[in-house]
Amino acid sequence: MKRLPRLLTSLALALSLAAAALLSSGCATPAPTGKTRVVMQVSDADPARWNLALNNARNVQNDLGADQVQIEIVVYGPGIGMLKAQALIANRVDEAARSGIRMIACENTMTAQKIGREDMHDAISYVPAGVVQLIRRQQEGWAYIRP
Repeated sequence: MKRLPRLLTSLALALSLAAAALLSSGCATPAPTGKTRVVMQVSDADPARWNLALNNARNVQNDLGADQVQIEIVVYGPGIGMLKAQALIANRVDEAARSGIRMIACENTMTAQKIGREDMHDAISYVPAGVVQLIRRQQEGWAYIRP
């Protein structure tokens, strides 16, 4: 009988810790700067999908304040062509870059499609693997959006 209160106390403590872990795991870790961090995936070559992604990014900046948010658009697969210097949306890429949105091209995709950096828009950045960048950002607590 004396063990029952201890057992109940231990069980209650374990349940409390488990609940706290579950609740905290669903929350994004705030950036050291206090900014909201958003990573978007674009892997489609459709200009309408690109415009949607760029509109989403602009809307986030407008709503939260451009100085209060970090946005990365990670591009791989068929979508990579939209980051070429001569792409249909090159002017929108310019606008987005000027507003602080970072566009990142997957070098694996570029290699597979035989695209060189000289073919790409000047305002973009590069990572070895776009999907790995998305994984890392989500592990770091960035909000993930796929328009």
